[in-house]
Amino acid sequence: MALLNFRKGQSAPQTPTASLEALLTGYSIEVMPRTAEKVEDFRALLPMGTRVYIAHIDGTPFDEMLATAKRLSAEGYAPMPHFPARSIPDRATLADWIARYRGEAGVTEGLILAGGIAAPHGEFHSSMQLLETGLFDGFERLHVAGHPEGNRDIDPRGGEAEVMAALKWKQDFANRSDASFAMATQFAFEAGPVLDWCDRLAAHGITMPVHLGVAGPAKLQTLIKFAIACGVGASLSVLQKRAKDVTKLLLPFEPTEVLTDLASARAQGRGQAIECIHFFPLGGIKTNANWATDHGGATARPAIAS
Repeated sequence: MALLNFRKGQSAPQTPTASLEALLTGYSIEVMPRTAEKVEDFRALLPMGTRVYIAHIDGTPFDEMLATAKRLSAEGYAPMPHFPARSIPDRATLADWIARYRGEAGVTEGLILAGGIAAPHGEFHSSMQLLETGLFDGFERLHVAGHPEGNRDIDPRGGEAEVMAALKWKQDFANRSDASFAMATQFAFEAGPVLDWCDRLAAHGITMPVHLGVAGPAKLQTLIKFAIACGVGASLSVLQKRAKDVTKLLLPFEPTEVLTDLASARAQGRGQAIECIHFFPLGGIKTNANWATDHGGATARPAIAS
């Protein structure tokens, strides 16, 4: 099975298959405040109603996060800001962020996660602690992190026993919540491990839909850098093998084959937990949005805008 698809130049895209178009319908995408500032008008790039995650990198001023959420909401999108537990100093700060997001930007959705820093800034160190505060009561949709390749922060010896235990806790919380829950995952580069992970989720009784992370078109060097930073171990080994061919270092990566493989598997009844695709636009949001449109992702799900 080919893992990555490289395309040289800007050749015309092939007509997407019905299964790929279905998979890409209602995709979401991630931005940071500093990258959002470079976008003149999101309406020229993204289907109306698209869910746009706002990445809260440690050290980003909250006012920049809020301004991005307000802009996205005003332009007709569903902003989903990150709430990174380890970057939030205390309950009062969390309550203030939530109140301002809801009151000033109309935010009703959030991605609740631990965050990528080792030492917490205050009393929170996990997404479960944030959920337990009760401060997200009234949100319409909450997403938590999923890790198809495991997570060394949670399972330092490898495997996924602790990751699965955490997901079971979150599944139980979701079952009691009035909010819609889903898992947003780290990016993946091959279909097989993702499909196997979906099978294991089902075996553990975890039924939250999967919003699968996929890297948008980008240079191979860029992907390797982010894979290292994000701890995507198995994917990193795939990229490193590709990097041994120096002729491919200058060619853009496109996620065509991995998504086609996933779409085909879903059409045959496997991987049904995958509800939609979440893009990490590592090569630029415009490049990613144009690729998605070319391959069938031109429509937002009606439920996303509600």
